[in-house]
Amino acid sequence: IRVVDQLREFGETRRGWLGVRIQDVTAEMADAIGLEDARGAMVTDVPVGPALDGGVQVGDVILSFDGSDVQDTRGLVRVVGESTVGETVRLVIFRDGGTETLRITLGRRETAEAAATPEVDGDSPEAAPSSVILGMTLTPLTEELRSELNATNVTGGLVIQMLDPVSDAAEMGLQVGDIITEVTQAPIATVADFQARIDAADEAGQESILLLIRRDGNPRFMALSIKEDE
Repeated sequence: IRVVDQLREFGETRRGWLGVRIQDVTAEMADAIGLEDARGAMVTDVPVGPALDGGVQVGDVILSFDGSDVQDTRGLVRVVGESTVGETVRLVIFRDGGTETLRITLGRRETAEAAATPEVDGDSPEAAPSSVILGMTLTPLTEELRSELNATNVTGGLVIQMLDPVSDAAEMGLQVGDIITEVTQAPIATVADFQARIDAADEAGQESILLLIRRDGNPRFMALSIKEDE
């Protein structure tokens, strides 16, 4: 009914736009970040738009949108699309072990879909020898690899060159060619960065860590066990 009314009044649709890329939260991901229940929508990317202006960050989990609980990505997409362009809404997010409330003024989806995504320039790290961590053979992202892996806008990160087929990484769905850009919600550029994040998580008693990967240009979070087999 709302769409029909908009077509009658404006001759076009005017759907609300939050401006985030999101994914569902798995039980493993919830455990890795200290979220009690596997619910909400985890933010994998925040392009220029309403969410960025309102303070939303990659790794935030959206738990509530304008008073409505968010159970998964489908629910969030639906409620945002039904919202009014220009409306200011309250967004409850989970970040760094606690909840915060942000105020976001929604944009218009149709306008956003017509706009081009800006490119991000950045220098790649120098080539470095590969190292094996948790069954993954990793090497820093180079200019050549960036081109091969459709990662023009990615800076920093480690590329999975080889993967032990019986490792937890393979079992969780990681693949050769994936680019790991964040570990425990902090950017990495070297194997030493990655190992330091693992060591810190292990010292804190965590059994898994959260990775942000880029695959064929698309960002996605995955939880990976760091427990050694007995």
